[in-house]
Amino acid sequence: MKGVIFNLLQAVVTEAHGDDVWDDLIDQAGASGAYTSLGNYDDAELEALVAAACERLGLDRGAVLRWFGQQAMPHLASAYPVFFEGHAGARTFLEGINDIIHAEVRKLYVGAECPHFNIQNAAGDRMDMDYLSPRRMCALAQGFTEGAARHFGETIDFQHLTCTDRGDPHCTFRIAWPLNQPVHA
Repeated sequence: MKGVIFNLLQAVVTEAHGDDVWDDLIDQAGASGAYTSLGNYDDAELEALVAAACERLGLDRGAVLRWFGQQAMPHLASAYPVFFEGHAGARTFLEGINDIIHAEVRKLYVGAECPHFNIQNAAGDRMDMDYLSPRRMCALAQGFTEGAARHFGETIDFQHLTCTDRGDPHCTFRIAWPLNQPVHA
């Protein structure tokens, strides 16, 4: 996993809970704690940090990953404003994940293994999206999606229709924009 994810986790943990909590998580996880954005780190190290956060915060893995994704979006927008340019709302942002955002991530971070998203059944007020990744971090994808909506000042209804954690072959999300707000197309 690329170090930028570890950098984002450190940023959101220290912002919400302080440097001492981050240091405690590093110690409890037995993690190195020194991450460069371009570095490659074992997925197990991130999982150990998430497990330490679960214990510290009294939350399950899904809740920690979802919180992380939600809180990371402002940091992503600040560090990588080009990813957000040209998007009037979360819908076009999400539609550009594979071909625009992850393509740029792979240019910036050679060797990055990004999840893949298949968008289907897109209607005016909703879309279905398959999340495909061997990392099984669908809750992080949900958090990033909710954080993106918040970034664009939108409210979404997020449903996890199928999930690998429930034995399904892949995860499918249904993202809907309530009819009382504009959907940016």
